[in-house]
Amino acid sequence: MASSRSRIEHHVLANGLVLVTETMPSVRSAAFTMLLPAGAAHESGNATTGLGAAVMTAEWISRGAGPRDARALLADLDNLGASHSESAQTLHTSLAVATLGRNLGAALEICADMVLRPHLDDEAVDPIRALCLQSLKSLEDDPGAKIVHELRRRHFPDPWGRSSAGTPEGVAALEPDQLRAFRSMNYRPNGAILGVAGAIDPAEIRALAEQLFGNWAPQPPQDVAEHSTGPRRDHIPRETQQTQIALAYPAANAASPDAYLARAVSAILGGYSSARLFTEVREKRGLCYSVYSTYDGQRDRAAMICHAGSTPERAQETLDVMLGEIARLAHDGIEPDELETMRAGLKSALVMAQESSISRSAALAGDWYCLGRVRPLEEIAAGFNALTTDSVSEHAAKLARLDPTILTLGPAPLKQPPQS
Repeated sequence: MASSRSRIEHHVLANGLVLVTETMPSVRSAAFTMLLPAGAAHESGNATTGLGAAVMTAEWISRGAGPRDARALLADLDNLGASHSESAQTLHTSLAVATLGRNLGAALEICADMVLRPHLDDEAVDPIRALCLQSLKSLEDDPGAKIVHELRRRHFPDPWGRSSAGTPEGVAALEPDQLRAFRSMNYRPNGAILGVAGAIDPAEIRALAEQLFGNWAPQPPQDVAEHSTGPRRDHIPRETQQTQIALAYPAANAASPDAYLARAVSAILGGYSSARLFTEVREKRGLCYSVYSTYDGQRDRAAMICHAGSTPERAQETLDVMLGEIARLAHDGIEPDELETMRAGLKSALVMAQESSISRSAALAGDWYCLGRVRPLEEIAAGFNALTTDSVSEHAAKLARLDPTILTLGPAPLKQPPQS
């Protein structure tokens, strides 16, 4: 499937499935990303009765589907030279495949079987349960990852901060019929998005999508009850050799015009090796090996998350310096060279995205979910080029005035600023 010119198109099937395509004439590969409205946020129950259904179901649908058992399904994907993943996230379950353009249709047929005709054999559930419990155990053994999961859970209102990994109690308790019920309610075309990019013919992809998914019956969306979380200041006691420190500041969501500003502030603060946190916390003071900030954006909410790990003896200084750098960024503003460094890094990322069909397929689906349209790469570049030192500095000052969520993990709690 090949195209002579690059273009972005979309088509909505009668059942509500959104298809978004982008031709990439310079590549021979093709990829698709399907987002299903079946993430951890859509799980019912609580930590002991339901959390973990999304991740277990995402694994279950790959254990045989359509005419293939589990071994044949994986063998057929391998024979297509396909790189593939099935994963549960907070908001969605994602199925992604990258392969040669000529093999994309066959890979999409296998995906349709997994979504619409999975075997869902009872005997596969216990091995899946064991894998998920092992994954949760590995999370407990990784304090850096653990604290970020816990920070998101405290910062965002439930269910939007849930970890897709579930909980040990939930995973241990879930039965096959509960997983089937979760899939039946949430694996639906209305609310699903299929992004396809690379060496494709959009008309052929549209016809194939209609053939494979056109008879998929829509289901009414499930109501999601939002609950406040917290606490906004907390410590997790743990006898570790390092104290983990994590901060979350409210930020402009991914659909906001200020999202470019929020991403820029996060990058300048701690997005690369010459950023302020890295320079001040690691290079000048030697307080820790790794420190960073990142933008965590959803359609309706977002956060700037900062993280560092330090020795218990120097953890208090590390937290104080992190908070001080955020305050200094707001007070002093940014320098022209910082703005240019941030732009250079983002432009590099855009160039690499232009060469990756799987990255573009994910961006197509993600943009459609957040914005209801797809931004061409030129529009994203223009958005960052329009930023000025004044606009980014003003946004940093606004962000620093907001009340952060602060979480630490280690042998002893740290002195934290009072909650406003």
